[in-house]
Amino acid sequence: SPAQADSLAARLLDGGHVAGGVRADDTTAVAFAEVWRRRTGAVPVRDWGARLHRLGTLTPPAPVPAGRGRPVGERDHEHLMRWCREFAADVGEAVTIDAGTWAGTRFAEKRYTYWETPDGTPVSMAGSNPLVGGQVRIDPVYTPAASRGRGYAGAVTVHASRAALAAGATDVVLFTDPANRTSNALYRRIGYLPLADFTGYAFRQPADQR
Repeated sequence: SPAQADSLAARLLDGGHVAGGVRADDTTAVAFAEVWRRRTGAVPVRDWGARLHRLGTLTPPAPVPAGRGRPVGERDHEHLMRWCREFAADVGEAVTIDAGTWAGTRFAEKRYTYWETPDGTPVSMAGSNPLVGGQVRIDPVYTPAASRGRGYAGAVTVHASRAALAAGATDVVLFTDPANRTSNALYRRIGYLPLADFTGYAFRQPADQR
């Protein structure tokens, strides 16, 4: 709430902290961004937006594409890093992903699943964040362009979601780009229901706007 946003900003500033930005549901993000602007003079610049979905009843695609899901192993590491680089480029993330930087990226903490064709060729992947507070977030989901439109993304997401439930998750969630009708429709078909829109703001000092 706006009142809580003001209290949080005051606590951060009293502790000598500087906020680089905020990511939250739309109402919370706007409230905190406005409070931070008022207290510090920083200009909030919208730099991210996504729709949060939560899994209802998991519904495998019909028909399921030929192949199977499998955990990504150590022998797949070079291939996995390449796909993470391609995913990051697709969504506009400025990140270096190689053997030297991998451990410091947001991709390193995840568990990954591949969907592979009957001959063992990986065609899609899904990552999942560690279980925290009963929740697992599926991220990223990536299919190379040449393999899209064949149901692989839905199949690998179902496989990763099922693994999350088996590991004890009570909530399985994921974010989508609200403007991407294809991905939003896909996740709806396999059981993910829209929950809330989220927004990110970066805080820039007025001098940074020049």
